[in-house]
Amino acid sequence: MRMNRKYAPYIIILGAMIIINLIDGEFHNFGGWIYKQLLMIPGIVVGLSFHEFAHGFVSYKLGDPTPKLQGRLTVNPGAHIDPIGFFCLFVAGFGWGIPVQIDPGYYKHKRRDEFLVAIAGVTMNLVIAVVFALALRLVVHSNSQFFVSQLGEIIIHVLQYGVFINLVLMVFNLIPVPPLDGFGIITQIFDLEKYSWYDVVYQNGIFILMGLILFNVIGTILNPCVSFLWTAISKLLIY
Repeated sequence: MRMNRKYAPYIIILGAMIIINLIDGEFHNFGGWIYKQLLMIPGIVVGLSFHEFAHGFVSYKLGDPTPKLQGRLTVNPGAHIDPIGFFCLFVAGFGWGIPVQIDPGYYKHKRRDEFLVAIAGVTMNLVIAVVFALALRLVVHSNSQFFVSQLGEIIIHVLQYGVFINLVLMVFNLIPVPPLDGFGIITQIFDLEKYSWYDVVYQNGIFILMGLILFNVIGTILNPCVSFLWTAISKLLIY
């Protein structure tokens, strides 16, 4: 059976992520790894769903009916979860949802409005991370004996991973490589569409991203940024 060309780059990315995790020893305690990943699922589902909803909602409010017509003005995970992107996030810690389609032809101020739509997703992930952090603060300072039980510890871990995974989604999507939001953001700030190389970079963005993942450049960017944000949120909102 031949591999669908549409999905071939994503399959290669997934394979690269698994290899990187193998090298890093992530699967050494496979049972513990699976348990940790299962605790991440609520944060992944909420993060991806709200991220894509935010893109659609802002575009709709700016006059574009496309997200509504395609059923994307909902936080129902079924409308937003991309199976491969979800699995990548589950396996390697960064992934994607089904991109919301927009029609900039409806915008009154094209560059401004495209910028607002592009930044909406990562902003939503930051908001969700803060919500998880505030919930975690309530739990940590509740002094309830329930949260020292096994079920209580699971809830705490789910909230912690909810903060973590949304910070990962935010930072990952801010990387200025197409098709990530970061490229859309810098495109509108610097009006990159006027340059002759723009279309070439945009059309080959998935291969650029694949190269950055294969050489672990993405991980090198993600790890310190997410650690910094986690520490800042922990100090300000949790402990």
